[in-house]
Amino acid sequence: MKNQRIADLFSAMADLLEILGESPFRVNSYRKAARVLEELAEDIEAVAAADRLTEIEGIGDSTAEKIRQYLAEGRIEQYDKLKAQVPPDLPGLLDVPGLGPKTVAKLWKQASITSVAELREALDKSPDRLLAVEGLGQKKLDQIRQSLAFQAEAGGRIRLNTARELAERLLADVRRAPGAQRATFAGSLRRGKETIGDIDLLCQADAKHAAGIIQRFAASEGVERVLASGGTKGSVVLAGGVQADLRVVEPPSYSAALMYFTGSKEHNIRLRELAVQKGWKLNEYGLFDGEKRFQADDEADLYTRLGLAYVPPELREDRGEVEAARDAALPELLEAGDLRGDLHMHTTASDGHNTIDEMIDACRAKGYQYLAICDHSKSQVQARGLDEKRLAVHVEAIRKAARRHKDILVLAGVEVDIFKDGSLDFSDDVLAGLDFVTASAHSALAMSGPEATKRLIRAAEHPCVHCIGHPTGRMINSRPGMEIDVAELARAAAANGVALEINAHPVRLDLRDVHVRAAVEAGAKLVINTDAHSTDQLDLMGYGVTTARRGWARKGDVLNTLTPAQLRKWLGAKRKFPRG
Repeated sequence: MKNQRIADLFSAMADLLEILGESPFRVNSYRKAARVLEELAEDIEAVAAADRLTEIEGIGDSTAEKIRQYLAEGRIEQYDKLKAQVPPDLPGLLDVPGLGPKTVAKLWKQASITSVAELREALDKSPDRLLAVEGLGQKKLDQIRQSLAFQAEAGGRIRLNTARELAERLLADVRRAPGAQRATFAGSLRRGKETIGDIDLLCQADAKHAAGIIQRFAASEGVERVLASGGTKGSVVLAGGVQADLRVVEPPSYSAALMYFTGSKEHNIRLRELAVQKGWKLNEYGLFDGEKRFQADDEADLYTRLGLAYVPPELREDRGEVEAARDAALPELLEAGDLRGDLHMHTTASDGHNTIDEMIDACRAKGYQYLAICDHSKSQVQARGLDEKRLAVHVEAIRKAARRHKDILVLAGVEVDIFKDGSLDFSDDVLAGLDFVTASAHSALAMSGPEATKRLIRAAEHPCVHCIGHPTGRMINSRPGMEIDVAELARAAAANGVALEINAHPVRLDLRDVHVRAAVEAGAKLVINTDAHSTDQLDLMGYGVTTARRGWARKGDVLNTLTPAQLRKWLGAKRKFPRG
């Protein structure tokens, strides 16, 4: 976690320097340091203890000294000095989607806007004051209004991976407490929702140990404030303002408590209604017939008593799962072990951090049978996108690597940009020479829904395209993305033998769960990819699997559950394969 905390501080320092008009060199040096620390696989404390900080590319003597200061003091003096040079609430403007440091600086210096509250007030009462700011027109003000509305809707919710990391750290402490028998997370985190409000934890223990377990939880690293520390429940606030709650329950109540606190509220209401119809009572303590509590070794026992098949946590949203469980019609959901490969990743050829061979080795270590390397196309200048000449060299390097690694199928691909009109960044001749083509939109993401849908459908109809990458282009808690008609796109994808991607990166999770279900119902093939830009990001695949499960996806719905021979056949349905 300290890697991320220091990375966040360096990123904030870069923002402050840019707001203050410092040199781009200084700004970029801190941004690079932040990116390096975010992607560093080693514990930064261990690296510092071994005196190897400056051996990390992007970490010089100055940044290394700041890292040492943070590890020793929990602060960076330079950050404190920079923060003191701007109004205290000014950095909060950077959290508004679409507002970068340069625009924030102009709002401050040209319109005396120093907080989100002042920005909202100016938009409502004195928009002319904002229109006087260099670079702000009416269209930009409308976009800012939309961003503020989106930000308010997102609220204080954190992304799934962040919540998972915080929960696992807390659970490690809980499990070490004397008397703790088993412990897990519940709530929306267990259901796999893309964003989480509060973190709910549950522990099974005998009553005599409960208070001690709660005390251990309240003393966990990262706890900033204890809200409650009672005999069976503890509530704390973690760094960043996230609330975490722990409940300790006795063994006879654990299964019912896990069901109850997993939720959702709507799902629980449906279950309680079924219990009432049988003359029973269901709550967090158990399923009761009068005073008699039915024995339940696990949640499945409770569902069986209620006349239902077991409902996986990801489906408990009252979206038809109760009726399907009653009628024995629940789908056999995709499992993580069903996946045989990852068909979207990047290398040092564009903006990735590992070589072709390193990505291949990492995929082999995960037990994969195939992979597709899909670096960016030329329009992604900021990502060092490949032009035709560089792509040709890169493809040849991939094919040579494939010949060296005969035990795993290595596909030469590209992530080609989809332009606003649906055309692609490379010619048909270039794309036809590749094994796997992912087409993605990276710009013009504010276009209208019908326009955006037509744009993606045109790309899906291209004879060389195998996959539409992160279809809406959204960034969770940051950018809403395009409001496409997923069912219409899915029908076009199915008709043209094109897969729709579930991008497993927790910042994207795109397609989202409800879109996955719409795509499945429309008959489209899905593909779950990490879009990994480093070997460690290949580990993000589980978040994509969770999203697929929330969308009722089965093994047969997902392209990368196919065997290598089956994948070759699927690819061959579009054009001759393999090449070279």
